[in-house]
Amino acid sequence: MPIANKNFVRSTAILLLIGMLALVAIVGTSIWLVEQTQHHFDEVIEARQARSATVDLRSALQDIETSQRGYILTQEERYLEPYQAARGTVMERYERLRTILLPYPQATEPMERLLEGINLKVAEIDETIDLVRQGNVAAAVEIVRTDRGKQIMDEARELFTAIIRAADERLDTGAERQRETANWLRLTTLLGALVILAVVGTAVWMALRYTRELLDAREEVKELNAGLEQRIAERTEDLVRANEEVQRFAYIVTHDLRAPLVNIMGFTSELDSTMKTIQTYVLADGDPLSEQEITDARLAASEDLPEAIGFIRSSTRKMDALINAILKISRDGRRPLKPERIDLKELIEANANTMQHQVADSEGRIDVDVAVPPILSDRLSLEQIIGNLLDNAVKYRAPDRPIEIDVSARKMNGRQIVIDVKDNGRGIAEQDHQRVFDLFRRSGTQDKPGEGIGLAHVRTLVRNLGGDITLESEFGRGTTFRVTLPEKLPTVQRSA
Repeated sequence: MPIANKNFVRSTAILLLIGMLALVAIVGTSIWLVEQTQHHFDEVIEARQARSATVDLRSALQDIETSQRGYILTQEERYLEPYQAARGTVMERYERLRTILLPYPQATEPMERLLEGINLKVAEIDETIDLVRQGNVAAAVEIVRTDRGKQIMDEARELFTAIIRAADERLDTGAERQRETANWLRLTTLLGALVILAVVGTAVWMALRYTRELLDAREEVKELNAGLEQRIAERTEDLVRANEEVQRFAYIVTHDLRAPLVNIMGFTSELDSTMKTIQTYVLADGDPLSEQEITDARLAASEDLPEAIGFIRSSTRKMDALINAILKISRDGRRPLKPERIDLKELIEANANTMQHQVADSEGRIDVDVAVPPILSDRLSLEQIIGNLLDNAVKYRAPDRPIEIDVSARKMNGRQIVIDVKDNGRGIAEQDHQRVFDLFRRSGTQDKPGEGIGLAHVRTLVRNLGGDITLESEFGRGTTFRVTLPEKLPTVQRSA
């Protein structure tokens, strides 16, 4: 169904609105999801920083403790190198961890206890180192044996473990939330893309269809308006040709109808003479008749009278057949056409199948090659055209070879189709190429029944459909009938 201008504008506006709403929804959702992803990413980074700072602080305290014990055992200054390297960074690392954990109030009290423990541990280590340097190793060992430093480190390790465990949980949770957000973002993008593609695709399809209809309408108008003078000349030529055909038809009709009338008049005169001879014999008033008069009367009654009546009857039958043929063509010419969608290949194959038994009797064949889309035309007219042409091909086949019939159809420029019906029959002499389309005219040997109205009828049907029919033939080698028809009958009716 063609798209109206108003419907096209309304549909386009609706599609644009849907596309805009979809785009706004996609952009808004994408921005929100990106913000969520950034938030989760910041949490992951913060957790990693807290974990890293905790590990660094724990490592520094462990280095100080290890360095202390090595120095107490060996009294060698080289064991104090880790202590000296870590001693100055412990508080810096503590401050870094405390700053990271400031947003979490629950970490304030543990961090204060950790600071107290770190101060006590560092003070203990400094004290033991000073005692060893003073040569009082036993006092330093005694301080270590009190386990006060071990308790401090155990509490610090528990706190470090808790912070690392919490950071790991936050890392896992943040990573999972990032993955979920990414999946939602991917799904939103995909669904939005599908909606936009659907909207754009529908809009493009409607635009292309509307444009194609406009182009088709413009092309149709262009075809109708192009070459107006040429079409007028063609119409004039058609009128001249139609006038000539009317004159020729009038001549043929009057000639063919006059011939039986002349025969009837002639045999009526002969019948009158015969009746006079018989009356002489029958109405004799007692006068004796001569032998010759009796013989003439008997001959007139037995031969001349039946012969005259027979000729009169055959002439009237011929006149009746001619009049019926004229009426048939007249009725078909005035029959209203009913355009409908027709699969031409199916129609031709159906008509060919009705001829297969006759073709098979001569070991012949019928090939159908139709490569055209469905057309809009009058089915009854097409069936009669194809049926008549196939019937002629079978009827006038060459007796010395099997029947070969090729039916093909192709599309031409200007929205027309061409149907060729080619046979290998008797062929038609060149001087009869036009004559065979005249009413009551036949070509070649008259050994087949018929009145000579088949091709005249076909031409009438073809021209009623807005087409034309021609033939190419060589006597003794076969004939090709070419039917040219429009693809759409209503177009022809409008232009006509």
